[in-house]
Amino acid sequence: MNRTAFHSADILLPKSSVNMEKWAVIACDQYTGNPDYWSDVYRIVGESPSTLNLILPEIFLEKSDVGEKIENIHKTMNKYLSDGIFREYKNAMIYVERVQQNGVLRKGIIGAIDLEQYDFSRGSTSPVRATEATIVERIPPRVKIRQDAVLELPHIMILIDDPDDIVMNNIHKESLEKLYDTDLMKNGGHVSGYLLPDDVQEKIDESLVKLSDSENFGKKYGAEGTPVLLFAMGDGNHSLATAKQYYEQLKKDNPERDFSHHPARYALAEIVNLHSDALDFEPIYRVVYGVDGEKLVREMAEELELSETEKSEQFFELYSGGQSKKYYIHRTSSNLSVGSVQNFLDVYLQKNGGKIDYIHGKKDVVELADRFSGMAFVLPEMHKSELFPTVIKDGALPRKTFSMGHADDKRFYIEAKRI
Repeated sequence: MNRTAFHSADILLPKSSVNMEKWAVIACDQYTGNPDYWSDVYRIVGESPSTLNLILPEIFLEKSDVGEKIENIHKTMNKYLSDGIFREYKNAMIYVERVQQNGVLRKGIIGAIDLEQYDFSRGSTSPVRATEATIVERIPPRVKIRQDAVLELPHIMILIDDPDDIVMNNIHKESLEKLYDTDLMKNGGHVSGYLLPDDVQEKIDESLVKLSDSENFGKKYGAEGTPVLLFAMGDGNHSLATAKQYYEQLKKDNPERDFSHHPARYALAEIVNLHSDALDFEPIYRVVYGVDGEKLVREMAEELELSETEKSEQFFELYSGGQSKKYYIHRTSSNLSVGSVQNFLDVYLQKNGGKIDYIHGKKDVVELADRFSGMAFVLPEMHKSELFPTVIKDGALPRKTFSMGHADDKRFYIEAKRI
């Protein structure tokens, strides 16, 4: 069993006496610009046991008292363990059903990802890969939280490319033990979890092995001889990178120890089928400020061989000075339009100065460009089918390529694991 990077784990859940609606809170990297959201969460939770007390909302990451907050998190972890509020399920996987705010059902499986089979560096060929460039500067502050922590809680979502849904089709919840069933606070929808017995886990493992067959992989993506990509990051890329960095540092600091079965080798994560109707890929647009617009367009036209009439597969719309133009790219540097545009802008802004913001919604990005004399780049929507081929070809997507679903639908913390 466990012939891929996805494993069973010893999973902790709160006992039935704990109010699950107060226990579960949204991923720490959400609502970083909305302190009122988090103030309301603290009000709702009050003195009740909650994952809120075990995580650091990233809105507080650069506050002066962040060290004290981290220390309190570690103390609370130990207290919850000593108070015996957890039930532990050995060698477990949990089937999760999340009803989103729009009523659409998302299915997932909670287990552990083997960090030995994950590499977040650009150009990685590991079975578990980042889909967007990892910003290494974001990792050290998060490692500080993980150091001295006895528990981890996942908001990591990992995608599998399973058009026939052969993995989830192994699961029939009517025969499973229900572990939790609760509404989620603040428009988060509803979530329920079911314990997967050993025989179902074995079938899931067999299905993942089938998806990872190198011959089928090569035919599917036209990538014969290319290392198999089975698991692609959906959400929580920097959280998994933090777990990896912490684990590698443990090995480096303790060369005499055997870490082959150490709990820090594995990170809790939820795998979800890329083809789920619940997963919407929404484009993220760019707005550039503080640049000479004519110069930028002139150099961009030369570098990317832009045309307004001769069509190509890659294109973008540019809004500036109350006018809009559609440009086609004939010299590409990425598998996607957004990659070719982003690669150019990165180099141009580094040489010439200026600022770039990443905005959801065409109306919003155009209004910002008009209001602040900026240049709005509206890029075509990325289709789900393009994710795996692009990561295989380009190594990783440009940062801020797409957003996966609405903020309210991001993963909530419920399960935990010892590290």
